[in-house]
Amino acid sequence: MKSFIVRQLAHERGLFAGAAVVAAACAVLGVPFEFVLFGLTLTGVALFHHHTLQVALIGLAAIVLYKLAFTGFKARPGMGGLALHMLHEWVILTNLFGLLLGFALLSNYFEESQVPAVLPRYLPDDWKGGFVLLWMIFVLSSFLDNIAAALIGGVVARRVFRGKVHIGYLAAIVAASNAGGSGSVVGDTTTTMMWINGVDPLDVLEAFVAAGAAMLILGVPASQQQQRYSPITKDAAEGVRVDWSRVAIVAVILIAAIAVNVIVNVKFSDFSDRFPFIGAAVWVAIFIAALWRRPAWSLLPGAFKGSVFLLSLSLIVCASLMPVEKLPAASWQTALGLGFVSAVFDNIPLTALALKQGGYDWGYLAYAVGFGGSMIWFGSSAGVALSNMYPQAKSVGLWLKHGWHVALAYVIGFFVLYAVLGWHPNAPHKAKPAAALQTLGAAVYSA
Repeated sequence: MKSFIVRQLAHERGLFAGAAVVAAACAVLGVPFEFVLFGLTLTGVALFHHHTLQVALIGLAAIVLYKLAFTGFKARPGMGGLALHMLHEWVILTNLFGLLLGFALLSNYFEESQVPAVLPRYLPDDWKGGFVLLWMIFVLSSFLDNIAAALIGGVVARRVFRGKVHIGYLAAIVAASNAGGSGSVVGDTTTTMMWINGVDPLDVLEAFVAAGAAMLILGVPASQQQQRYSPITKDAAEGVRVDWSRVAIVAVILIAAIAVNVIVNVKFSDFSDRFPFIGAAVWVAIFIAALWRRPAWSLLPGAFKGSVFLLSLSLIVCASLMPVEKLPAASWQTALGLGFVSAVFDNIPLTALALKQGGYDWGYLAYAVGFGGSMIWFGSSAGVALSNMYPQAKSVGLWLKHGWHVALAYVIGFFVLYAVLGWHPNAPHKAKPAAALQTLGAAVYSA
């Protein structure tokens, strides 16, 4: 590990020195030092992509120690403040942790059902097969969780492309899973937050205009990348039979997650921040299913490491410790910028602050914070979950290089929405602070 770090620093000394200079300049200009530490942690993840968990934990420890020593936490200073902060986050962390591990087992159930093996019978034989698969993921994510949609897409891609999936296509899978949920109030954490907060689902629906345009922009080059790298299997293997029992298990787990999500957040929203209902529902379904078909428990150690990375860095704890109290004035420019911010910063507090502020066109916000995280592999929970399946994706440089079409599609999709529907900000609608939700990582910062 030590020799690797020395070699990597020597190889990337220019980038690391640049990051250090920028961090020092930010500190001199008065940028809160927590952001400096967070930025250095992200730089470390980009440089040491074979040791992302260690880097994330070191960065988290540095931020916590700094706040303990100097600034304190929102509730109070010292260890008491840290304890109260984690008490506020425990439901969110537990829910996300349970879903990441549970959906890792679900994806294996789906793969072992042999459904991915028979799909080549129905997919086109050239690059258009990969294009159709991306749209299938998009549709799935409109009513499933984006993690589940991304993992199911990753399983299918591994089978139909014979285990060789291009990083550019992996970025497209993540983008498709995030795009599909951006216009649906049950497809993504942030849109569910808006719904529970009183935003009309029809106001969120317009995000599909941008998401659909983005899919057209990124889907073609990503599918052609994949076809050149490893062409799609033309025919299903002979004698393959679908294990409908495993298909039923997948359906039961997903139905349990969706049903509990809707029931808790619609009927019992006052209790949704007291217990990780969705994560518990998924695991109850898995334990019951284990009596019928044994899960692949051996997958859990790998999923555990990826889950700890996600919880410590990209979506939850580090982001929740940042001193973000307000956003710039609501405008389409701010909404566009939030998409880029969400690639490295948890979109949950960003959405919560936007809901508190009001004055946004909610379709724009849903698209920006939902799709924007696709631009970097750790920018969304779907990206982190898929990278556990494909470790080669854990390189920011390669993701940006080969997934260039995701950022391009984000910008074009945004302006297609602007050209088609214009910017129509909604008046502030909140009567009370948003409740903490039972979707992935949902936490509302009402301070």
